[in-house]
Amino acid sequence: MHHFIEFHRRHIRLWIASEVIFVLAMVMFAAWTTGRRTDWGLIDPAASAGRSSKSEYIQPSATPIALASFPAQADGPFGPRQRIGEFPEGVDWLNTKTSLRLSDLKGKLVLLDFWTYCCINCMHILPTLKKAEDEFGKELVVVGVHTAKFETEKDTDNIRSAILRYEIKHPVLNDSQHLLWNQLGVSSWPTLVLIDPEGYAIWANAGEITYDKLQDVLKKATAFYKRKGTLDERQVVFDLVEIAEKETPLRFPGKVITDDQGERVFISDSNHNRIVITDRDGVVQATIGSGTQGLKDGDFENAMFNHPQGMAYRDEVLWVADTENHLIRRVDLKSKSVATVAGTGKQTETAWPGLNIGAAVPKKLMRAPLSIPLGSPWDLWIHEDDLYIAMAGPHQIWKMDLKGEGIAQYAGNGREDIVDGVLLPKRTYDEGSSSFAQPSGLSSDGKSLFVADSEGSSIRAVPLDGTGRVTTIIGTASLPRNRLFTFGDVDGPKAKALLQHPLAVAYRNGEIYVADTYNNKVKVVDANTGAVRTLVGDGQPGNTDTPAKFDEPGGLWVQQDRLYIADTNNHLIRIFDLSNRQLSTLQVTGLAPPKPKLRPEDIKLPTGIRRSKVALQPIGNEVEKLQIDLEFEVADGWKLNTYADFPIVVVQPGAIEFNMKTEAKVTDNHLQFEVMLPKTSQSTLQISVGYYYCQADEQGLCLADSVILEVPLERSTSSDSKSVQLKYAIEPE
Repeated sequence: MHHFIEFHRRHIRLWIASEVIFVLAMVMFAAWTTGRRTDWGLIDPAASAGRSSKSEYIQPSATPIALASFPAQADGPFGPRQRIGEFPEGVDWLNTKTSLRLSDLKGKLVLLDFWTYCCINCMHILPTLKKAEDEFGKELVVVGVHTAKFETEKDTDNIRSAILRYEIKHPVLNDSQHLLWNQLGVSSWPTLVLIDPEGYAIWANAGEITYDKLQDVLKKATAFYKRKGTLDERQVVFDLVEIAEKETPLRFPGKVITDDQGERVFISDSNHNRIVITDRDGVVQATIGSGTQGLKDGDFENAMFNHPQGMAYRDEVLWVADTENHLIRRVDLKSKSVATVAGTGKQTETAWPGLNIGAAVPKKLMRAPLSIPLGSPWDLWIHEDDLYIAMAGPHQIWKMDLKGEGIAQYAGNGREDIVDGVLLPKRTYDEGSSSFAQPSGLSSDGKSLFVADSEGSSIRAVPLDGTGRVTTIIGTASLPRNRLFTFGDVDGPKAKALLQHPLAVAYRNGEIYVADTYNNKVKVVDANTGAVRTLVGDGQPGNTDTPAKFDEPGGLWVQQDRLYIADTNNHLIRIFDLSNRQLSTLQVTGLAPPKPKLRPEDIKLPTGIRRSKVALQPIGNEVEKLQIDLEFEVADGWKLNTYADFPIVVVQPGAIEFNMKTEAKVTDNHLQFEVMLPKTSQSTLQISVGYYYCQADEQGLCLADSVILEVPLERSTSSDSKSVQLKYAIEPE
């Protein structure tokens, strides 16, 4: 759901503004043709204006949203609050060892995030949730409620891949049947619902929300329940799916292209936050970026990206869509340097930055590229002297000249939909002009720009001469409704063919190759007739060459008879030979997962320990090892979580200020690790150990805590002991 533009009709009957008090109806408020459901108590008057409940679209109403009158059971920090039931039973949970009950989280603020992993707005809200988890980690538990839009998104294994791809670190419930969604009357993605420590819903927000606004809500709620004495401030931790994941050289590669001769392959190694360059045989030539997530220009070794996606190449310059930094980066392959050329580093909050809803669209839209915020640029294409950008966030195509003198909207009114029409509206968001729905892939025949319009499962054609109309080659634009909810896996003529969330296109000789992502296939679309046929892939997720299997491929590039495929969830690049119709896997050699350098300023010392001098890795003959054996004594009803990491910080005042051990041996309730110390050491060590302990009844609830132990050291000529035995009792409050 794009909260500042328009909303999915299936999931928008009621729009909840973040500034308005939340009320959840206990009564059956409305009867739909498909059944009855409980609705929110805040109503968008425009949503009941006789429109379909699924696929027609409206702008945010200018009419103030009215607060419906429902009896309050008790007072909360924002006014009325409403008791809700338990989480559904019999559903799959991820990022937690076993199923959770809401009652397990009694004493915590619980923030439910209703999301689906295809949704760009759901992706946008994840950094906001991460900030909330970092700031309110002791008071707050975020629970993702995954409610699928597409059929393939119902699969738990696919959600697991999405959790890893989006680096989600909180429990996720697979609400594939929309049980909790319907129980709470949710109607849009994303929606947040805040539950208080006593199990009452106290606030909700539909759509994206800035962290400042969410932070204000959480500050008020934590202060209220601290005064009330019902807030449990012990940090809760869970068994994350990432713990069992093995490292791979590539991590969720999003896109792949080659240079003009096909001698070099450029891979957006998205979750490693870097670009990888190989030769055509897969031998690594260079990596662009340190591998650390961030925003930094500079040389290849030190530059930083944030989940880059699409790329475009010309004359030894690589242009990169730095998607989650909301930037366009320019990579000079000769000087081996990275520079930012478009975007401010902040996500745009509108499809028309600088213009109001309904404002006239100027004939000359060009702005200075570094002065205007972008929104999740996903793919790039160069035509003549211009760079075309699939701007997934505001559902538009943008254009920037390669000299970097101007950037502007090129096509799309900003409404999330599949509608053919003129390139741009006369006024922002006006109907009658073209609409896109999360454009994610670009290619061209030199006359038209072909667009993989993922949320509408459609392939669009955009004229490159600046005139004419956007048309749909294959897809749902001709439907009167349900345009974003009509999808499938059907080959055949244009009138019958269906795709499911395609993310990439590649044009050659009158044909458009399509990464039919959620069908795990590559298909071919006739650029003239729209007829569709499967090229390779049997539709089942997998990673074998024979039979050919993919797992949500997201990138395509054609170079002569080689079709390169970014097989995203398999962390691979595949090659389909168009001459002999054989699939192979590019064997990338000379590549390892990035190992971000540990800097002193990156290490957080525990409270009460002050940093003065730093020596992370003492070296030389004057250093020796000290063995530490820490035994935890755990109270009845609890157990130590031996699968979790144990962050350790060791401080020796006056000498080596600290060193950190990231690996420790855990057996039963014993934690064993080594400390490097100078031989002249006669002081007191301060050892800070973080640990996790869980309920013994396997309910999946674990708590986090830490302890600082003081260990006096004294040299003795009569002892050669190099080990220290310690004990610590864990006593949950």
